[in-house]
Amino acid sequence: MSRAFVKEEEGVRWSAPEPVRAYRVLWTGDVSPGSPEVLRETDDLLDALRWIAEREKPGFELRDREGALLATSDA
Repeated sequence: MSRAFVKEEEGVRWSAPEPVRAYRVLWTGDVSPGSPEVLRETDDLLDALRWIAEREKPGFELRDREGALLATSDA
């Protein structure tokens, strides 16, 4: 294996970073304040809104790439 594709300290193959998506769905329900969990990332706003609408419990937030709050699932 070529050393150009191996991280020196970990000994694993290099992989490209994940592309930055336009929208993120976060779970804020049972998570400590200040550290929400990212559940889904997408470039399709309607897909993200539908995904949140399909969930039965509150606690989801939809944010854009810059972190601005766009929608919540709280009633």
